[in-house]
Amino acid sequence: MSDEPDVFLYTDGACSGNPGPGGWAALLKHPHSRTIKTVSGGDPNTTNNRMELTAAIEGLRSLKAGKRYRVHLISDSEYLIFGLTQWIDGWIARDWRKGKSASSQPVKNVDLWKTLHELAQRHDMSYEHVAAHTGHLENEECDRLANEEIKALRSAAKDKKILDEESF
Repeated sequence: MSDEPDVFLYTDGACSGNPGPGGWAALLKHPHSRTIKTVSGGDPNTTNNRMELTAAIEGLRSLKAGKRYRVHLISDSEYLIFGLTQWIDGWIARDWRKGKSASSQPVKNVDLWKTLHELAQRHDMSYEHVAAHTGHLENEECDRLANEEIKALRSAAKDKKILDEESF
């Protein structure tokens, strides 16, 4: 049995303004079959961190249900990678709070972190951080797809505004 992952999951999120329109993308590579799958989407009013988390969530959701995969998640988001590898166990132990006291701040984006944690538990996960905008082929493709989602949201908003202005 090979130690190679069943799936390489590349993710990226983008936002124009923070908050503002955002996009996310995930690219999944299956090294044995050499198949590639991409998924992407957007949100008209979000933050970059929410898009980074959403990319990972939707990438994991796109895996075949009921099967446990060895997934290697690669992202340029330190927030995502550190959250999954260094912070999440402490957050869970503190009931999703940043500090140990009951008055400490709740973790931001807790809804997405909980979903991501639940999805990651279904697989054997490993993680890798890559530098953004340095020519990493799959990361650049995810960035391109995420930004295309932002452009589509802006275009739809512009079209809606024109229609609203033309209405009687």
